[in-house]
Amino acid sequence: MYLKKVDGPRAVTLADGRIMTQADLPPAKTRRWVASRKASVVRGVAYGLITQAEALKRYQLSAEEFQEWVRAVSEHGEEALKATAVQKFRQL
Repeated sequence: MYLKKVDGPRAVTLADGRIMTQADLPPAKTRRWVASRKASVVRGVAYGLITQAEALKRYQLSAEEFQEWVRAVSEHGEEALKATAVQKFRQL
């Protein structure tokens, strides 16, 4: 069996004990950003699976957009990443 060479760790252990791997990250060509995909990118960066610079480049995100995702998760949890909840959480 051959493993593709990747920079950084292949897998990280999350705070709840689950294992997150490179395969758990969304595909690079993702255009429809649902809350679960945003959350997986934020978790991947937070736990060191991928660097922020690599995430911005891979997913063609602006630094401001990514920081909004991080802020939303840290202040209100992953529920705040849903498009229907954005206005509700911004008003708080």
